[in-house]
Amino acid sequence: MAKDKQKASPEGGQHHASQAHGRPARIDKSLPPDREKLLKLHAEARARRAAAALGSEAFRAAVDELARIEIRIADVDRSATPPRG
Repeated sequence: MAKDKQKASPEGGQHHASQAHGRPARIDKSLPPDREKLLKLHAEARARRAAAALGSEAFRAAVDELARIEIRIADVDRSATPPRG
C-alpha cells in the first residue's frame, strides 16, 4: 500500500476525518436551562447509577437519564456567550 493512501485509511489504526455516527442527539428541553441545576441533577443520577445493580432496570434508567442531562448540558454550553467547551 502506498504511504499516502495508508495515511488516509482508518485501517491499521491510522487517523481519519471524523464523521457523524448514528442519529443526532435529541435535546430534552424539559430539563432546566441552568448549568448548575443540571450538574446537580447529573450528580444525583450518578449516585442512583452507582447504587443500582449492574444491568438492572434502575441502572439502565440512570444511564439514560445521565445521557439526557449530558446532552442538555452541551446544549446550554453551546448557547452560552461566549460558548463553553
